[in-house]
Amino acid sequence: MSSKTQGTDSEWVPRSSRASLASHRLIGWIYWDPGAIERYAALGAPGGAGYYIASRGAPLAPAGNAAVTAACYSILPAFVEASLDMARTHTTFDRVIEERNAAVGEGLRRWVPEIVEPLADLGPVLWDAADGLEGSGWVRYAAHREAERPSDPAVSAWLAVNCIREWRGESHWALIIASRLTGVQAGLLHDAYLGYPGEWIPRSLGADDDAIRAALDGLEARGLADDGRVNAAGTEFREQIERDTDHIAEAAWRLLGGETTDAFIELIEPVGATLLERIDVTAGQDWMPAARTRRPPPVSA
Repeated sequence: MSSKTQGTDSEWVPRSSRASLASHRLIGWIYWDPGAIERYAALGAPGGAGYYIASRGAPLAPAGNAAVTAACYSILPAFVEASLDMARTHTTFDRVIEERNAAVGEGLRRWVPEIVEPLADLGPVLWDAADGLEGSGWVRYAAHREAERPSDPAVSAWLAVNCIREWRGESHWALIIASRLTGVQAGLLHDAYLGYPGEWIPRSLGADDDAIRAALDGLEARGLADDGRVNAAGTEFREQIERDTDHIAEAAWRLLGGETTDAFIELIEPVGATLLERIDVTAGQDWMPAARTRRPPPVSA
């Protein structure tokens, strides 16, 4: 074992968890950024509608709507398809990526200028880690990795982190699939895990009453829900999936090395709240669940 990757699981699992949360916060704000949406609208998309799917799915979109829908897993297929078709009607996916990248550079320099230079300095090693990950089976990650890398070093570093984040996300979906959970069931369990209002996550992704009812019936049949709500067993089941995801995601951070991973965490964590606030003020305090910490249970009267 190399000096970069050595260490016990007791060290690497929490390190992976912290680095992953920092990554979600570094990346997630761009999907609700007004400047990015304005740029997308300027390409012709009415009101910038469908920007989230168009921008995140752009590298994989040439493979077709079905491929992007499969990669999204829990998002309503009709929404994915409509978003991608709108982008095709008004622009190209290369232009979507260009405008998203420009918005990233502008946003980083406006909201968190203190991290721009040190993040850029980490870019080469971040790309070494991103490029070193296994690509077979991680399709969206592979598509993002193959996208053109911009000349702006801070944006390039941001994109390397995004590749690592997408790799983790696809690893998480693999665990969800192996656990025989539907996308709606995964959302319900995530609601319970985070302490969100019941059904918020799947409904935000397009699930209707019938889909929610069917998902809860399936969870109840497995002992993971009672009386239309995820129970303690369901929450523990979801906690284990999160731990397993963090364990798998160690691969990227071990490639980066403990010292450099810690430097990345120490760089991003102090500005994480600022970046999360960009989502809060433009979309609301529930969006981007992956960037949120668990909420304490309500206090009984």
